[in-house]
Amino acid sequence: MSMILAKAGPVVLGGALGFLYYKVVGCSTGACPITANPFTSTLYGMLVALALSAGR
Repeated sequence: MSMILAKAGPVVLGGALGFLYYKVVGCSTGACPITANPFTSTLYGMLVALALSAGR
């Protein structure tokens, strides 16, 4: 159970940071592939957090 929490915690945090990046920085033209959509920025944040936490 603690291994699941050790992986889920950073992924949830990464998703929150990805969504926050969308809200704060965003993309005014809609041409940005990651920040134009809240779902893609959240997913990207989650994937980056998963990749960074994989070595633990």
